[in-house]
Amino acid sequence: MAVQLLEKYNIPAPRYTSYPTVPNWTAPGPAPKDWLNSVQVAYQEQGVVNLYIHLPYCEQLCTYCGCNKRITKNHAVELPYLDSVLDEWKMYVAALGEKPMVQELHFGGGTPTFFAPENLDYLLRGIFAEASIAPDHRFSFEAHPNSTTRAHLETLYQHGFDRISIGVQDFGQDIMTLINRKQSTEEIYRVVADSRDIGYTSINFDLIFGLPRQDIQHILTNIEHLQELRPERIAFYSYAHVPWKSPSQRAYDEKDLPRGAAKRELYETGKKFLLEMGYEEIGFDHFALPGDELLTAFQEQRLHRNFMGYTAHDTQLNIALGVSGISDSWSAYAQNEKKIETYQARIAAGELPIIKGYLLNTEEEIIRRHILNIMCTETTSWSNPVLQCQDLYNGIERLKEMQEDGLLLVENQQLRVLPAGRPYLRNICLAFDQHYWKEAVGKGQFSEVV
Repeated sequence: MAVQLLEKYNIPAPRYTSYPTVPNWTAPGPAPKDWLNSVQVAYQEQGVVNLYIHLPYCEQLCTYCGCNKRITKNHAVELPYLDSVLDEWKMYVAALGEKPMVQELHFGGGTPTFFAPENLDYLLRGIFAEASIAPDHRFSFEAHPNSTTRAHLETLYQHGFDRISIGVQDFGQDIMTLINRKQSTEEIYRVVADSRDIGYTSINFDLIFGLPRQDIQHILTNIEHLQELRPERIAFYSYAHVPWKSPSQRAYDEKDLPRGAAKRELYETGKKFLLEMGYEEIGFDHFALPGDELLTAFQEQRLHRNFMGYTAHDTQLNIALGVSGISDSWSAYAQNEKKIETYQARIAAGELPIIKGYLLNTEEEIIRRHILNIMCTETTSWSNPVLQCQDLYNGIERLKEMQEDGLLLVENQQLRVLPAGRPYLRNICLAFDQHYWKEAVGKGQFSEVV
């Protein structure tokens, strides 16, 4: 990667898991009637729903983490929280007017395996008492190696889970100590072995580059373990340093963070060895082995992206249950209360616990489609008049300098990202973000692109 380009384009920018981005959403969000109407329309179009369930509790604070979580060792909180989640689900089922069909289900956190296996069983029985399961369903969960037992794996597998995303971050114990994450290499190997023995067919590793004091040797050590474990997928994320949003990130000196070219070298080193091992790059931070459905979707240009990252299915309706969950009906977004007690109180009062959200207008839906195309397929076209609007033309005008720098090509009413432009997908999308250019809202709230 040219250092000049890196210095030029390494600016704070959204990750574009949504458009408009969250800082531009409004409080208190869409009126419940408008939100539920958008949910009904989205469900009627496809007849399936994706579910995300946020399980926010952790026993220990990992200082690098930017997620919504509650640190506690009090496991008496489990069942009351799950009852609130089930009550929220019943509100959506009532609004849909039928037993919805669930295609994808994902547990995130927090630490989903903070919850006892029997309580996760209770949650899933409650969910599917009100829903049916799609024949081609895909159920997955985020696993902390330190708390994921064989009983967790078996319980979830019995409910149709066959995918697991393991939060490895880095195999270096020095880094794990620095970021206050309690897990051992042996625990990671155990969870992988148990998962495969039970029947899980897809294992993902979350790895981060740019962690404090991380260097090339850490990346090489990670590669050695990957050669042994061979997870089907790898999410190789850039560490997002946003201490103004996540104060725990102030636990270490910012001088310890690799920045700029030094940080990008960590990614390029990892990428080089992953490609040599047979992995293929997807988007700007994912890798998969041949035969993996995510890679196949990328190759066939039908990859999709939402708040969970990349997915092989373009499901319009994504309902997020639990504290801080973000739901998406394509034409609207809604985010839940971020404080657990307030979330539970509103559920108990029979209210949807929405605190902010957004109803998209026609032009925003057009731009959303182009941004999604760029993030997922590295190309987009506006030959169809319904995909044309003034904000599109404004964005194309802003991209002239990136064209001159050899990062993309615009011709015949089509934009195509060139290989040199792949690290700057977020910059390219930024050009079309009318809210970024028209308003100050959101500027300064994002992590750097590289």
